Amino acid sequence: MHIKELSIAEFEAFSNNNPLGSYHQSINYALFMGENGFDYDLIGYVDELGIIKAASLILIKKINMSNKYGYAPKGFLIDYFDYDLLKAFTQDLKKYYAKKLVFIKINPEIAISEINLYSKIPNYNHNIIIRDYLKELGYVKLKDNLYFEALLPRYNGIINLKEYDFKNLNKNTRNKINKGIKKGLIFEKGTREDMDILFEFIKKKKNINTFYYKNYYNIFNQNGSCDLFLIKIDYEKYLLQSKELYDQELINNNILNENLINNTTDYNINKKMNSDRILLGYKNDIELATNGLKNNKDTYIAGALVIKYKNRVNIVISGIDPKYKRFNANYFLHYKIIEYYKDNYKFLDLNGLTGDFSNTNPYKGLNEFKMGFKPKIYEFIGEFDLLINNKKYLYLNKMGILAKEFNKK
Repeated sequence: MHIKELSIAEFEAFSNNNPLGSYHQSINYALFMGENGFDYDLIGYVDELGIIKAASLILIKKINMSNKYGYAPKGFLIDYFDYDLLKAFTQDLKKYYAKKLVFIKINPEIAISEINLYSKIPNYNHNIIIRDYLKELGYVKLKDNLYFEALLPRYNGIINLKEYDFKNLNKNTRNKINKGIKKGLIFEKGTREDMDILFEFIKKKKNINTFYYKNYYNIFNQNGSCDLFLIKIDYEKYLLQSKELYDQELINNNILNENLINNTTDYNINKKMNSDRILLGYKNDIELATNGLKNNKDTYIAGALVIKYKNRVNIVISGIDPKYKRFNANYFLHYKIIEYYKDNYKFLDLNGLTGDFSNTNPYKGLNEFKMGFKPKIYEFIGEFDLLINNKKYLYLNKMGILAKEFNKK
């Protein structure tokens, strides 16, 4: 067998039919990363009959003036359990890139455990043996990232859309979705021109400009595999519902007031005070909705960028306007995304969580938000570097060049 360059058609056909195929291993992703400083190869590992046994998109980038590295996003498209095939492919890959690359980084989308939603204990599976195979074949296992230090998250939440049921969501999640509905939130599908709106909600998450996401949208939207969604406030609906809720609570407040006059207990006092707070909240809602109607201007408060590939939907990034945090727009947004895709796709990838499920985790809120949708949480195998030139790799590591390229703040 030998390695050869594949045509786009050959690569896409193989990737589309491979169980490890993902949008990261697609020509669209290659073109997108080409806009971000990478060259790329589409390689195949073919036998004497010309049958492709393995393939990969290899992104290529300079790491300093004289050296380059490769990156196979989400790993090679190969049967990792076939040790002999993996060994032969690895050896020939090193020969193929011997004069071109110092190393190739991979982060295969191979789940080695499922995290129990309640105990947070990982249940490891037979895929873990692949980690040993890679180490035996000269792949250097990098430190497991607990948070988001690696190129891609090591923990992901995946919702099976065919088994999804709103009633099974976490109670707090259901309540926040319903609160968003009561505040007159509207779910809209956007266009490229709306990317500037979305960017306002995500610009603090990563040090990336708006053109990065516009390129993302443009390239993946060429074949209709990218969607942009926005959440806005319908002030007319918001006002009507706020007035209705205010009137209902006012009736309750009057009853509580009478009870308090007749029976002054701590219990009745606390109930009346709580009702007063609720009334004040609805009054503020009425004022905000009234002003919004007067201004006659759309107010967008959340958004998300989504990539579709085969039977899976991937939330690339999402964000909200923190000024409207009490609208629970992120809960409403994810709920509507699920509803939008559940009939035509099988899985929804909520993107990364952290591997720290303690109360001191700085990302505790993010974890709890995503776990509230009751996904299956998978721990993936992690990052490996296949060393092609050991001496140069050690030099780049010693000089801190690798850390500068890959370590995230």
